[in-house]
Amino acid sequence: MWYSKEYDPIKVGFIDGNGKEPHDRAVKRAANCDYKPPKHLDTSKYRTLFVGRLNFDTTEETLRRYFEKYGEIKKTLLIRNNVTGLSQGYGFITFKSENCARDAYDDANRLKIDDHRILVDYERSRLMKGWIPRRLGGGYGGQKESGQLRFGGRDRPFREKSEVSSDFKKSDHWKYPSHHYERSSKRRRH
Repeated sequence: MWYSKEYDPIKVGFIDGNGKEPHDRAVKRAANCDYKPPKHLDTSKYRTLFVGRLNFDTTEETLRRYFEKYGEIKKTLLIRNNVTGLSQGYGFITFKSENCARDAYDDANRLKIDDHRILVDYERSRLMKGWIPRRLGGGYGGQKESGQLRFGGRDRPFREKSEVSSDFKKSDHWKYPSHHYERSSKRRRH
């Protein structure tokens, strides 16, 4: 299992992990956030996997069906909007054993479920000191087009300075115009 021991919301905003100043409002929000991981969970942090990039129509039963091949599942949780009850596009799977979770981590990443390539990672909130979830401006992932790309995770590990292309080097210091931060009301559900 690979993971950093500590999360730094400013460093994950830079491709080489050497950032000193936040470059977008989400990173700034994450740096000022005081997030506490849930204490009420009765699952093991080493047996719980985060499953992201799910189709909004994917169900807990579908997740269970795809992941049962890695071993006995103790719990499947699809995160839903409190008001609408619609899927948020991610969830958690807790296996009965750490070996099963490790097998799923190694094999299921980028698996296609309901026409979506999923992301499988360990549940970071209880594994990494200082973890800030995506909804609070932290996390890993993001889109280059939104200006909120994050590095250091499974899909985009940090790179050495010699590996960074000149396009990325130039964009590290580029500031988005103020209208870029205006929130779009056109969030796509499908």
